[in-house]
Amino acid sequence: MSDAAAADRPDAEPAEAVETPGHTDVDLAYAGPSTLVSEGDSATLSLVANRHRPAVRFEAALRDPLPFREAMAALHAVVGSDYRYVPKDRTAYLADRRMKAESAHLGLWEAQRAYFSWLMRNDPTAYLILDPVVTAHPDQVFFEVFSKDEGTYAKLGVDLDAFEPDPAVSTTWGTTNIDFSEALHLGIEQMRSYRTTRLSLGLEGVSVATEGAGAVLEKTVRVPDSWLRGFLQVQSAAALPRTSFSLNPIDLYNALRQLRMHADQKGRRRGIRLELVPGEPPRLVLEPWETVIRSSAAPFSGPSARVFRVWGRRRLFLLRRFLPLAREVDVHLLGSGLPSFWVLRAGPITLTLGLTGFTAANWSQAISFDLLLPRKTQESSKELDAVLAHLSSHWKAGAGELLKATKLTWEPLIEALQLGCQQGRIMYDLAADVYRLRPLTDAPIDLARLEYRNQRERIAHDLVARRGAVTIVSENRIATAGLELTGRVEVAEDRREYRPVMLLSEEGQVSKAECTCPLFRRQGLKDGPCAHLIALRMALAERETLRRRGLSPTEALTAETRVFSRRDDRGEDVSQLSLDRQRLTIHWGRAGSPMRRQRLAFDSVEDARTAYLSRVDRLTGLGFLDASSS
Repeated sequence: MSDAAAADRPDAEPAEAVETPGHTDVDLAYAGPSTLVSEGDSATLSLVANRHRPAVRFEAALRDPLPFREAMAALHAVVGSDYRYVPKDRTAYLADRRMKAESAHLGLWEAQRAYFSWLMRNDPTAYLILDPVVTAHPDQVFFEVFSKDEGTYAKLGVDLDAFEPDPAVSTTWGTTNIDFSEALHLGIEQMRSYRTTRLSLGLEGVSVATEGAGAVLEKTVRVPDSWLRGFLQVQSAAALPRTSFSLNPIDLYNALRQLRMHADQKGRRRGIRLELVPGEPPRLVLEPWETVIRSSAAPFSGPSARVFRVWGRRRLFLLRRFLPLAREVDVHLLGSGLPSFWVLRAGPITLTLGLTGFTAANWSQAISFDLLLPRKTQESSKELDAVLAHLSSHWKAGAGELLKATKLTWEPLIEALQLGCQQGRIMYDLAADVYRLRPLTDAPIDLARLEYRNQRERIAHDLVARRGAVTIVSENRIATAGLELTGRVEVAEDRREYRPVMLLSEEGQVSKAECTCPLFRRQGLKDGPCAHLIALRMALAERETLRRRGLSPTEALTAETRVFSRRDDRGEDVSQLSLDRQRLTIHWGRAGSPMRRQRLAFDSVEDARTAYLSRVDRLTGLGFLDASSS
């Protein structure tokens, strides 16, 4: 049957519209190159600001250039990092060789302009990242970047104590962009301790005799919506409730050394388990070798024992240049599979590294994180206006100070701050525990387009919000495979009930998915998951979030699987409890060895639930840690 004939049928299903990834155009213009200008025993690091943004001016001499150099090197590593798997392709290599041959006779500035012109003609989508955002505040100059793979956020803060004060130089506070080119990186690498180095940030660079000087470098960065959405979400997640503890730099070094000396093993776990027990130093367990690194830092002071699991651990190598200078390391965790923040302090210089739960922020992994953030697209509110008014005159303020200044109650204030962070108008400085005025772009961001990844995610959120529309029917823990999840989604508009099924691996990735809806039967997962699969994944994430907060509705509990672990000098004991209506399955034994199993059947769901909860309390009393979400 032809497509036209099929379309005339009364029962023909409408074709799914193909959604093209959106982007935001950001115009940038620089009056000259950002570079290091050396003259005898002195040097000036000239950072040329974006001419399309309000003027920002800061100039002072660095007391010690070396920590600043190493921190900027780590920042440059984050800007260009991309840990996603890419198959071999010589096209880019051949194009690079041809372009080098064509620009061999040009000067540095002319070659850079020719490069951007070539990209605009041949590959306009190559501009996939926003130039670093630089902000000068009365107490700190800080840089913010986000990686190409949408998995790493970094903020470098340099307190004014790191500079020699110069009253003769006028200063203009504000936010702008700088062009962090390879030439600037090479210039920063030439900074030396025996040479007096000044930092100059402004619209005009330091005058230097360069061929082509006076020309303006203009480019339009096509920032993908997914990149911009990830930048705003990861940064704003820093203000969410979290579990914090401290490590010594040598502890992190030992973990990175183990990862450097041992390659990842295909098909086996690749995470870092963080075991936190009140009164004991934190423990880092590297998988799959089960190498335990006992921290030499202060004991964990949290209220209860927790086990977290962090993925994408190779991204911690981005800290290797700055780690030898760090004096302390603070770790902030939102939960297993959720963003984590690593704060390295070296006197007046602080480097904050924010990692998404996974390197590839796809739907199967990032949905649980999205549930933690509000979804409001209004441009402003009275509460947010009051916060912005105070920050406009004070530039930074803690939550307590804002509470007194705005005369708001706690919940509306936190909602306004979270909204401002997601809009890119303010940012939360995790290292200093203050909120700062920092507009991410010069033009307002289209929040409606960034609210959801696509229309299916919008529908999924609507289904989850409906009471009783999305139900988890069963959770079946399959050995060596993961968690098999079966759901029931009732769609009133379709007058139908759909049965999505998915298999989640131990790392939280969706390795297999099926659904009874027409869209999945027609095209499977070729164009992404259907709304019912997304809704099922969100329902599981919502349940896990409530469990982490201690809000699990036990009276409605009919199916749940929880894992507990306890470590001693000989190894690790593991116990797994699986409740499935009237059945209770128990697995226990030593980690890495065959597990023993016991199955119990009860006359009613209530009896099975009571037995399940009593065993949970018994394991907790014996010192087992809840490792369900790890």
